[in-house]
This record gives sequence, C-alpha cells and structure tokens, in this order.
Amino acid sequence: MADEFKKGDKVVWSSHGQDDTPGVVERKITSDTEAGGRKVKASKDEPQYLVKSEKGGGEAVHKPSALKKRS
Repeated sequence: MADEFKKGDKVVWSSHGQDDTPGVVERKITSDTEAGGRKVKASKDEPQYLVKSEKGGGEAVHKPSALKKRS
C-alpha cells in the first residue's frame, strides 16, 4: 500500500515532464469533489491528496502512488 500523507508533509512528484516538483500536502481527499481545478474521484479506500507547488504556488491533486516524501 502507498504511503499515507498528512497536511504539511513535504513531497515531490513528476509534473509536465519535470521530475521531483516540490510541494506541500494541503489536505487528504476522501470523497468525490472538485479540487486543483478538476473533478476528483476519491474515497476512503482510494484517497487523493491536494498539494501546493513550492515553485509556482499552483494546486494539484495526486494519488498517493504519485507522491514521494522528502526531508
């Protein structure tokens, strides 16, 4: 199972062909909603995470498998 993340965790992900975009977890999403500029399908069994980029300040939503914790 993928890592669990919590608000404030520092993470990285791949974005637009760029590896290791740094950001911070804003919140865990556990139900269908709109976030990060798109519709998000999520549940308690398959959560997604709203993250904020430290580079541009934009928000995005990612599955746990797309995120990696950083120190």
